[in-house]
Amino acid sequence: MSEAPKNVLFLCTGNSARSILAEAILNRDGAGRFNAYSAGSQPKGRVHPYAIDLLKQTNFITDDLRSKSWSEFADPGAPVMDFVFTVCDQAAAESCPVWPGQPMTAHWGVPDPATVEGSEAERRYAFADTFRMLNSRISIFLSLPLASLDQLSLQRQLDRIGQTSTTEPA
Repeated sequence: MSEAPKNVLFLCTGNSARSILAEAILNRDGAGRFNAYSAGSQPKGRVHPYAIDLLKQTNFITDDLRSKSWSEFADPGAPVMDFVFTVCDQAAAESCPVWPGQPMTAHWGVPDPATVEGSEAERRYAFADTFRMLNSRISIFLSLPLASLDQLSLQRQLDRIGQTSTTEPA
């Protein structure tokens, strides 16, 4: 009998780009093993159009992606999280809600592509680079032998993933 999928929440302040990209990547690549969600402490209320464009260009389903508050996941009846990952430094420094079930947590900070200034090509490149970094970290996460790691070993691995270089070539 197969194990129930693990729930993963990606947190960022605005929930418009990084956490959205991570949610989409893990939902596709971890299908059947993971249910990914994203949220923000101060959600923008909309997903950045460049994030949607990039996901559509790389054949991701974007219909259900939306910018939402992390309070949705602290409410009674919300899915119980197994993992909570912050993907921006600001969210990592904020006081997070108490998550039911005591999920494993780690900080996987990556630069915010929505703050990049420059030409449209430069801004779109920033989104592609952030996508690449998140995709790399999620790929490492998906390769972990979760069932055979004790809590301390798993926590070390999750923390190491967050320290994975964000400057590796594309």
